[in-house]
Amino acid sequence: MPHNTSTSGLSCAGPNPDMRTPRLRAPKGTTDTHVHVFGPQERYPYVSPRRYTPPDCAPSHYAALARAMGVERVVLVQPSICGTDNSCQLDAVAQIGMPARVVVVVSPDISDAELDRMHGLGARAVRFILSQPGGVDQSSLERMGERLHEIGWHIELMLLPEQLVELEPRIARLRCRTELDHMGGVLAKGGLQQPAFAALKRLVSAGSWTKISAGYRLSTQPAPFRDLIPFVQELVRARPDRLLWATDWPQSFFDGDMPSSPDLMDLLLDWVPDEATRERILVRNPAELYGF
Repeated sequence: MPHNTSTSGLSCAGPNPDMRTPRLRAPKGTTDTHVHVFGPQERYPYVSPRRYTPPDCAPSHYAALARAMGVERVVLVQPSICGTDNSCQLDAVAQIGMPARVVVVVSPDISDAELDRMHGLGARAVRFILSQPGGVDQSSLERMGERLHEIGWHIELMLLPEQLVELEPRIARLRCRTELDHMGGVLAKGGLQQPAFAALKRLVSAGSWTKISAGYRLSTQPAPFRDLIPFVQELVRARPDRLLWATDWPQSFFDGDMPSSPDLMDLLLDWVPDEATRERILVRNPAELYGF
């Protein structure tokens, strides 16, 4: 399978339309829980096959954006195109200039010593990417869950809606904490009664976490993605203490009309109009899950 070399207009350096102050005034401790840094490729090579090849997006590029937005803490998430070589995200912790945590992708036979080493560098979770090439398959899910429970880490999952439905019973039985990227991949066009959203709501109600993020991938409408508001409201009613927010910067492998990162923060004014709930989502929830 050949890899996709398209960057979908993505640019991380030079003049940046993201560099504005959002309308939403970020509370102290605001955390962006899903960010990727990329490259340089000669130092941090990408796997093949892969779905996209991004331009270099350095920690300094994101740090400038974070300052403009009022973001004070960040979670660096291993992307699929880097496979199980987590060095790019781990190295970025020392370069990004703010408190940072890392979500890594690891092979099932990783040693305890290596997990301990990565913990010291800021890692706090293992990611299973089942929706695209480059991830680790689901066969080790339970065994990894047992190991992570012992060290206080959690499992993050990137899924397609049908995978969420299929895996719900297994996710619910995991001993470690769990987080479902981007609202579990649930698509707005399926409606509130779709099986995937029912599964997401059950898992969140039982204690799983999820990121209300990547609306541009889930909605059929332009920003502010009003067709997603009922989904977010249902999740807020169920467990406001289990919701996180993220830009998904630099929003790689997306061909549609991409809002700026400040626009993605301002979505919360429509999605979560209650200020106290927004503060919980932006500050307290990520502090609890990632140990800031």
